[in-house]
Amino acid sequence: MSAATVVLMWEARAVEGRGGELLEWARARAAELSREPARRELLRAPQDRVLVMTWWEEVSYADDLPELPEPDVALITRPVHRWRFEAVG
Repeated sequence: MSAATVVLMWEARAVEGRGGELLEWARARAAELSREPARRELLRAPQDRVLVMTWWEEVSYADDLPELPEPDVALITRPVHRWRFEAVG
């Protein structure tokens, strides 16, 4: 595959009432990635969900890119969901 823009999505659901704590945890981890993405967004949704999206330019879909780790299991209700997308135009 040729170089493209790849977007990584990381989504977690906090234990009830701990959404703000999960958001701050994700904000700190996103700022500590081993490389700086071209763009980064943090979003929240009902049910204490947190979504982090990072954009990586001029990379291949299969490249090893920095991702947020799993939070402590006491903070989340299930394992983190992760998706990878390639921009198409």
